[in-house]
Amino acid sequence: MSPLSVIEQLSPFLKYLSKHQNSGTDILPSLTDISKEMGISVSILREELEVAKALGLVEVKPRIGIKNLPFSFAPAVTKSLAYASTLNKETFKQFSDLRNHIEASYWYQAVDSLTNEDKRLLKDIVRKAIKKLNSHPIEIPHVEHRQLHLIIYSKLANLFVQGILEAYWDIYEAVGLSVYEDQEYLNRVWVYHQQMVDSISQGDYLSGYRALIAHFDLIYQREQKNHAIPFE
Repeated sequence: MSPLSVIEQLSPFLKYLSKHQNSGTDILPSLTDISKEMGISVSILREELEVAKALGLVEVKPRIGIKNLPFSFAPAVTKSLAYASTLNKETFKQFSDLRNHIEASYWYQAVDSLTNEDKRLLKDIVRKAIKKLNSHPIEIPHVEHRQLHLIIYSKLANLFVQGILEAYWDIYEAVGLSVYEDQEYLNRVWVYHQQMVDSISQGDYLSGYRALIAHFDLIYQREQKNHAIPFE
């Protein structure tokens, strides 16, 4: 049996949706109109519409209808990872390891694409995070942690890398890893973040890469010590 072509891998509604991407409008016809055009029942299209919504390909709003959305890999990865994590929490550790390798592999390409405004934002994030760590009581700079990593890789022209990194942080929050409160560990994490950002600003990408790897090594050491999901 010959393999299916790319278009044959899609459901009828997703085939229609892919063809509509370049139509010049974001709003799709009603399911009734699509049903007449494609010769498929509305009930089947309605089921397939729910799949498209779950994948983040469309949104449905009252009085507006079905809106076509730009492609993002994150919704599909996030939902798949969330399901896997409910079956076995070890899967998030595996995904975390994948994410670490991706960030390391794309480091030079990512930081070389950052603008001066991006670098300014990274410096501001580090300042805010350190201020939180030094507050009484301590505030965990989780928002800043997510922002810092995503901004560093924000200019990569790779939708799949972007989707994987976004999904990592979505599930990181969902499984409660953002509430870890070991201040000594957090301080060490943000020392590395400071080194990464300083190196990026100075154009010393090798030193920044070394700080990133040392940062990941810190996570690994803590995981081995606690035999638990890494709180990064």
